[in-house]
Amino acid sequence: MASPMRSLLTDPARYLWAFRLFLTNSTEHQCMREFVERQLPAVIASIGNGKSTINILSVGGGAGEIDLLILSKLQARYPGVTINNDVIEPSADQIFKYKEHVAETSNLENVKFTWHQETAYEYESRMNAEKKAKKWDFIHMIQMLYYEKDIPATIRYFHSLLEAQAKLLIIMVSETSGWGTLWKKYGSSFPLDDLCSYVSSADIKRILDSAGLKYQVYEIPSHMDITSCFTEGNKDGELLLDFLTETCEFSKNAPPELKHQVMEDLRKPEFSEKRDGKVLFNNNLSVIVIEP
Repeated sequence: MASPMRSLLTDPARYLWAFRLFLTNSTEHQCMREFVERQLPAVIASIGNGKSTINILSVGGGAGEIDLLILSKLQARYPGVTINNDVIEPSADQIFKYKEHVAETSNLENVKFTWHQETAYEYESRMNAEKKAKKWDFIHMIQMLYYEKDIPATIRYFHSLLEAQAKLLIIMVSETSGWGTLWKKYGSSFPLDDLCSYVSSADIKRILDSAGLKYQVYEIPSHMDITSCFTEGNKDGELLLDFLTETCEFSKNAPPELKHQVMEDLRKPEFSEKRDGKVLFNNNLSVIVIEP
């Protein structure tokens, strides 16, 4: 009998391994970089007006690759201004990588980094316990809201920390992506427990609309090469399947019928496109910029 399926998040080392492979096989960071290059300057154009210090909060900063790009744009817009960059990140491994990236990056003399090894919820609880409510000029939450138990409350809390000219930026999977389609169809079959929620930009827009918040949405096309998933026994393919289904060793542990259905669907146009002999999963992202 197959061993029962369990969430990939119950094995943090394997999750990180699968996540890094996902970054290698997808245009995720590449298309985020393009957004930061082309559209972020307009988003941050007035957040630091008249300030000698700009306070940035990165919620779920990961290994910092995108954070450092964001900081470079802030430095270009506000040359010489001191930037306090606080990072909330629960993974010690990711913080270690982030610090390595900082050490390898020049021109950060005016940036002060503070890392908090905790979840967004733990940060909020600690701030409330210490009766602190520091205000921020720019808060960004990149690909992290899936891991929050109460997403509306998380957005509400961090939105309440915005200064008058500030912006809250959220990046997550678009409702037009293959992820949204996959989760709608198979969410109840995957072993999520309560470690992660299947949410897309559509859910976030609903939350923001019901809270009466003003926001703007930018759509970013992205894809992930999942060709290796269709080669039986391919180690990279198995890890990418784990990442797609949020299931630890999906290939080995999923009921045969479920595995067969998922593999059939992943090739279909609503999930992926075939290009140059490759299967490219639709990894489209939405960037949502929220006003104070």
